[in-house]
Amino acid sequence: MAASDLFAPLEPPPPLPERLRPQSLDEVAGQEHLTGPDGALTRMLAAASLGSMIFWGPPGSGKTTVARLIGKQADAEFVQVSAIHSGVAELKKIFDAARGRRSTGRATLLFVDEIHRFNRAQQDSFLPVMEDGSITLIGATTENPSFELNAALLSRARVLVFKPLDAAAIEKLIARAESVVEKALPLDEAARATLVQMADGDGRAALTLAEEVWRAARAGEIFDPAGLVAVVQRRAPIYDKAQEGHYNLISALHKSVRGSDPDAALYYLARMLDAGEDPLFLARRVVRMASEDIGLADPQALVVANAAKDAYDFLGSPEGELAIAQAVVYVATAPKSNALYTAFSAARATAQAKGSLPPPKTILNAPTKLMRQEGYGADYLYDHDQPEAFSGQNYWPDALGRQQFYMPVERGFEREIRKRLDYWEKLRKERGG
Repeated sequence: MAASDLFAPLEPPPPLPERLRPQSLDEVAGQEHLTGPDGALTRMLAAASLGSMIFWGPPGSGKTTVARLIGKQADAEFVQVSAIHSGVAELKKIFDAARGRRSTGRATLLFVDEIHRFNRAQQDSFLPVMEDGSITLIGATTENPSFELNAALLSRARVLVFKPLDAAAIEKLIARAESVVEKALPLDEAARATLVQMADGDGRAALTLAEEVWRAARAGEIFDPAGLVAVVQRRAPIYDKAQEGHYNLISALHKSVRGSDPDAALYYLARMLDAGEDPLFLARRVVRMASEDIGLADPQALVVANAAKDAYDFLGSPEGELAIAQAVVYVATAPKSNALYTAFSAARATAQAKGSLPPPKTILNAPTKLMRQEGYGADYLYDHDQPEAFSGQNYWPDALGRQQFYMPVERGFEREIRKRLDYWEKLRKERGG
């Protein structure tokens, strides 16, 4: 050994979350509904072939870890990319390589982290290689796939939901960390419970916090909750998001808005923000309130709620929190109607039950001679050419008949919509529609 090697700096050990990364599915904490003996993933892996999957869950719930473990088990080439750093050119190279492997009988398992970051066109590019079997896709996302991923992509993949880690799973991780580090975490019982709450269901965050505590502790020092907050420089949780606080307070905020009490709504908003709740989570809930509880009684409610979300994105905390408060007061004081929510629920139920019925040929385009011969577009009345720009013709499947889902209330702007609908119904009857 060269003398210089004796004085070479030692390579620091990897971070604790990496050192404790599970080496098998049965070591994965908190996802027993997926990785347990009867879990959905366990059953899928026991089958002859593996289908494409979307992993949906919060940060630190084990999505990347599970994908890598599947890659180790699967008889396939495992390729991992991040949608944050990858573009069309890289995807094309991956797809071309996968097709080449397929021609030699070798499968490709492609893991795409943050798959929701790909735009619609990029998501569509996966479809051909999924259909021809060149790749089996595992996509990971923290966002609701129903909103962020193409329907065509979702129809070709099974969505598996990863849960936030509960207190027992976080405790299990901490115990494993203590075993690896070979010393107890220098926290008293209350501080240990506080650390579990600080992690907020995120296993990686729990281990990072534990590592910070070990670094900060002097010999023989034991931290209480106040000491823990001081050394990790994070706000102590005011409520346990896995229990009373998170779910009860967001429910109280929503119901205060629905009940048109802006003061109570601001109180619950302030409590959640002060507890360290993600402001964007709250902003998204206000957007939902604008559609669910106000709808078209005040169409501006959705505009204001979306603007608040964008303002917070632009300003961040704490300045952007005021925009969310503004939106909360607006939706709390707006006229209320659940007519849109009720109508959409009824329409979806009918579509699911009667979704195979064809629209009337009258309102379908006829781009070919054959379609014209079959009556497509025949006798269609262009509404703009009719008196008052209203034809009153039938738009419903013949086998279903006209339905009514949307029934606006006599409040706010919906009063005006009600007048329009009543007038159009009068014209429809006069014109035999």
